[in-house]
Amino acid sequence: MADSSTGTESTEVNPEERFLYRGRTRCSPEEEDKLERQHFWKIINAFKYYRTHVEENLKRCERQYLRLPLRHQRLLSGYLDKLAELRRCMECNHQVLRAIVQNCTHMFENMEYDKDEDARRAGPSSTFDMDKLKSTIKQFVRDWSDAGKAERDSCYKPIIEEIQRLFPSEKCDVSQVKVLVPGAGLGRLAWEIAHLGYSCQGNEWSFFMLFSSNFILNRCEKENSLTLYPWIHQFSNNKMSHDQTRGVTFPDVKPHHLPPDSDFSMTAGDFLEVYTDSNTWDCVATCFFIDTAHNVLEYIETIWNILKPGGVWINLGPLLYHFENMANELSIELSYEEIKDVMLKCGFLFEVERESVLTTYTENEHSMLKYLYDCVFFVARKPVTPYSNFPNGKDELQYSKTLDTTM
Repeated sequence: MADSSTGTESTEVNPEERFLYRGRTRCSPEEEDKLERQHFWKIINAFKYYRTHVEENLKRCERQYLRLPLRHQRLLSGYLDKLAELRRCMECNHQVLRAIVQNCTHMFENMEYDKDEDARRAGPSSTFDMDKLKSTIKQFVRDWSDAGKAERDSCYKPIIEEIQRLFPSEKCDVSQVKVLVPGAGLGRLAWEIAHLGYSCQGNEWSFFMLFSSNFILNRCEKENSLTLYPWIHQFSNNKMSHDQTRGVTFPDVKPHHLPPDSDFSMTAGDFLEVYTDSNTWDCVATCFFIDTAHNVLEYIETIWNILKPGGVWINLGPLLYHFENMANELSIELSYEEIKDVMLKCGFLFEVERESVLTTYTENEHSMLKYLYDCVFFVARKPVTPYSNFPNGKDELQYSKTLDTTM
């Protein structure tokens, strides 16, 4: 488990806590702390602003309908009823989002966010943040619903099968095999690995994902007890009107049903900052992750450093670089050929490689528009007697944080 920057870890755990979110911390300047709080409340605000945001879009639809000639309005006699149904679905989404953020101020072990009353008042949120929130709603489908099973099978199953092949339960004590899942999102891949008995830790940077995974893992006790309507924001490429208002129930499993004495946790913070201890992990499993880097070489360097000699890196995903077209953001976009060449030069040994694994990402199976990713899948090993062309030394640890959640 990740410790704090002082080499200690909190041992005070609420008896009701099931999944403890941990991370590293360091003393930060007052201004940095202020900015951190502002960012926290900005994301809380996005969750709270969701209802107003969707309502504004629905009112725009109403206005445009009423501007039509009466003969056209008569031809669309059910249109206002459709908008009323979208409002009902929106309200259901709002109630779930409200539940998600209800306990967020007390998530972190080492920081409280409930002291700024002004920040709690919801106001307009940016288009970027609202798009991120809508994407997060679709993540519930991918990770925690029956509707997402096919997508999980195409993305997560190959990784899980390799872990079982490399660390079989009949040949080793899987509870002693340490697996790290960076970019864990809503935590399903990490949960599945822990469910098989492995010691697994997920890592995530996004507050959108952290708030939501906290809710799933610690607050959802019954299968398929909640419903979201993830497609109501999509007005294009709908074959049937009811496709837009199709509900998805979650979670499809009971998240707290893990083997006794399971070692499963989530960390909050930047992967590069949180994981600096050398020779720590038996396996690093990355799924749709490496293209989130500003500089993918830093990811390769960090994974090499944190793997134990003989440890493996299992990866599946495309190369849709997240910062490619963002102004004032560093972004190094490499081809897979270049990434592989760097990995080989740095000492990784490729044991499995498939350059065409077809999969989707938060796909709406009823949409008239679908994106298909032609992903790369590989298993690369850090040799037992490793060598590396990476320069010695690391940048100074910046900061991370810990979450403390209760079931």
